[in-house]
Amino acid sequence: MTRDESVFSDIVNKKKSLNIFFKLFNIIVLCTYLFLNQSSASPKVEKQKVKALYIPLADHYAALIVYERYRDKMEYANFELEQMKNWDLLRAYFQSEEVDMAFVMSPLAMDMFSEKPHFRWIGLMHRDGNALAINDQINQSVQLPRLRKDRKPDDKVAIALSQIYQQSQRATEIGMPHQLSTHTVVLYRYLKEHGLNLSLLPNAKAAVYAITVAPPKAPIFLKEKNNRAQAAAFEQSLPWADIVETGGFGHVAWYSKDVMPWKYGHVECIALATNKAINLKTKAINEVMYYIHLAGQDIEHARRAGGQALEEIVNIVQKHIPLHNKKAIIASLDPELNVINYQHLNVDKAGLKQIMDFAVEGKIIKNAIDIDDFADEQFNQRDFSQTID
Repeated sequence: MTRDESVFSDIVNKKKSLNIFFKLFNIIVLCTYLFLNQSSASPKVEKQKVKALYIPLADHYAALIVYERYRDKMEYANFELEQMKNWDLLRAYFQSEEVDMAFVMSPLAMDMFSEKPHFRWIGLMHRDGNALAINDQINQSVQLPRLRKDRKPDDKVAIALSQIYQQSQRATEIGMPHQLSTHTVVLYRYLKEHGLNLSLLPNAKAAVYAITVAPPKAPIFLKEKNNRAQAAAFEQSLPWADIVETGGFGHVAWYSKDVMPWKYGHVECIALATNKAINLKTKAINEVMYYIHLAGQDIEHARRAGGQALEEIVNIVQKHIPLHNKKAIIASLDPELNVINYQHLNVDKAGLKQIMDFAVEGKIIKNAIDIDDFADEQFNQRDFSQTID
């Protein structure tokens, strides 16, 4: 190759190298532009912590499903749950304003609002869902039907309680999760309709004395009374009544849905959020409520489908609440009985008023509240119940 040919070849090679360089440079510039443009169009959202308090009840199963299935899917909320041992501890903790949300029985929530209105009601956790369980001493007179679906709030339990009072001149103790509970309201209505009085104080002239018994201790309370041949009962959220029924040391007498009838089921446990969380974590709170509705749909689907779908729900519940045995959970979610449901979870002002009116009449809570002020409907969701298989 001549000198001129060699020089020409070098020039050609250098030109090719420059062309390759400029092509690579243009690709890098384009990729950088697309990356920066994408980053500016979709900035990463920093999740906000949303901490909620709950009690180990079927009332709060939807929250457990949210935590296990949907927590990682949330865009705005870093959802945390803390289980409380009893309602008084939950009340004190929530009223301290150190947490964002709590799932609370409606009369207790209304009393808390009267005391310190730093929060609002933003939805339901479920509808219906509690039951009266009686021990053998009472059932000797009642003789409940064998099938739970045939047990209704007729006068038989009331007659037995009246006879016990007339013979002993002592009120029968009935355990409540808290005196300021929906359960107390339901029991008050049942007794009233059958001519009996309910007392929240000892030594009153009443056939029934409502005492506070923490839900996990309710089966033991019934069993110990039975062992001492003393009449006793409890009105608790599911599945505690089913636990004594399936365990063979108590009997479900009736379910609250039949005492307190209401369209879609009576108001029971409700979701509360602090005003601070509502103002500063609006999207995060709304996201949590969206997934509570979705989790409710999951439970409703699983109870009807059975099999693996129901097994998954049971496993999630038992992971958080080991005391809820499989048999009792399934009994509580029996689709034929349908004694608790997780549908129509938006704010229901008229449904809450039904509970409040009986609670005030029975002197369970001191004062009525302004439900319009108490409720915040901005967190209502679309009706998931229409999509259940």
